[in-house]
Amino acid sequence: MPELPEVEVIRMGLAPLLQGREIENIDCFREGLRYPFPDFSSLEGQHILSVSRRSKYLLFEISGASLNQYLIWHLGMTGQFHVLPKGIDAGAHEHVRIDLSDGNSLRYRDARRFGYAGVCPTAEWESHPWHQSLGVEPLHDDFNADVLWRHCIARKTPIKNVIMQARTVVGVGNIYASESLFLAGIHPARAAGKISRARLDVLVHAIKKTLKEAIQAGGSSISDFVQVDGKPGYFSHQFNVYGRKDQLCLRCSGKIRKIVQAGRSSFYCPHCQH
Repeated sequence: MPELPEVEVIRMGLAPLLQGREIENIDCFREGLRYPFPDFSSLEGQHILSVSRRSKYLLFEISGASLNQYLIWHLGMTGQFHVLPKGIDAGAHEHVRIDLSDGNSLRYRDARRFGYAGVCPTAEWESHPWHQSLGVEPLHDDFNADVLWRHCIARKTPIKNVIMQARTVVGVGNIYASESLFLAGIHPARAAGKISRARLDVLVHAIKKTLKEAIQAGGSSISDFVQVDGKPGYFSHQFNVYGRKDQLCLRCSGKIRKIVQAGRSSFYCPHCQH
């Protein structure tokens, strides 16, 4: 599933290709994906003002005569966006096509069809049900040791589970949680309430560092993820622990181990993480 770095990479790729373009027509080739598609007709004839991101949602701000709206999109597990000339075939699993005034089309493809979309006035986004349960953005200054500490106090829940909860901090998916905990030297199964504030501060910085490096590398291509131009993400070449069970730790030469937490695989070094 695309996590925050992958969605941010897609946003960065789409923004210069879409901003300022007029939406001429929107075609849906099925009634919906995870949920039914909204009525897109109010967006036709309007301009795309910006492409932003909140958590794993892409927000396309669309101009309007009386109000601006967000076209909100979640990529689900296998969603992909590509910008192609109108006459080019996007290939299998194309579900939505948005024709633009510059001769290109924004295509949405989704093999497993878990993605979903919505439309709402920009002024109502923060009260939207999809937004209400979201915690702080990990790359913002609002995410700090004090915030993480408040979510960890007296909790027996493993720290990896806590940092993957969207109400704590958004976008720290399974890969990035494992990698961040390795950088911070914290065992993924350690009870959150037993970690000192000083170590949580180290973990916050490790999360920020990991996510920034993943974005710079174009994200992680584990299965279906590709960038807007079709290129894979290369952060997987920088993994310290994720997917490296029984391989040597790059720091101490011990063996990387794997456990399952809440149905997710966690990778760690027993010598470097406590």
